[in-house]
Amino acid sequence: MKGPHQNQPVLTTGVPLHQARGAMIMLHGRGATAESILTLSDSLNAPDFAYLAPQAGNNSWWPYSFLADIPKNEPGISSAMKAVGDVLERVAAQGVPAERTVLLGFSQGACLAAEFVARHAQRFGGVVTLSGGLIGPDGTPRNYTGSLTGTPVFLGCSDIDAHIPADRVRLSAKVLEQLGGKVDMRLYPGMGHTINEDELNAVRSIMEIE
Repeated sequence: MKGPHQNQPVLTTGVPLHQARGAMIMLHGRGATAESILTLSDSLNAPDFAYLAPQAGNNSWWPYSFLADIPKNEPGISSAMKAVGDVLERVAAQGVPAERTVLLGFSQGACLAAEFVARHAQRFGGVVTLSGGLIGPDGTPRNYTGSLTGTPVFLGCSDIDAHIPADRVRLSAKVLEQLGGKVDMRLYPGMGHTINEDELNAVRSIMEIE
């Protein structure tokens, strides 16, 4: 397909994929960059991982709130799904299968990560949504198919995040659990729209792929 996120760069750090114990696909938030989300890898203490971060066109995966009607955010959403799928295929083609690949996103990138794995459920190495949730307005059908087959899933968010309602985080946790994910959801009282050390510890645990 042609869309706003096709033919955008994918930045990398860490070890080459053919030498990696695992891979992490990192999805940045609205207004941020692939370069900025990659800096998080410095805090994860996994130097034997390959990290890949696709860049969103115009630094945003879709134009409106993730709670808006889905058609209003097209073609951004579909283009973003294709971009993530393409990186996942690239990782697998270079020797790291999905079950050794972690998808991590922050904010809008977390919403993209959650929605991607729900629509493409399979066994991943892990799924991490930091301040995000499944996309679409309240009442959106969640008729996803497939199974996460025990994939470790971590959802972390403030309980008063101005962008991400706590109820959407709870709903996302429930849906991903119903899809077969091993879900750990943590809502942090009064936290800002940020990432804390407890969340980083949870990510590090997920990355302990045998």
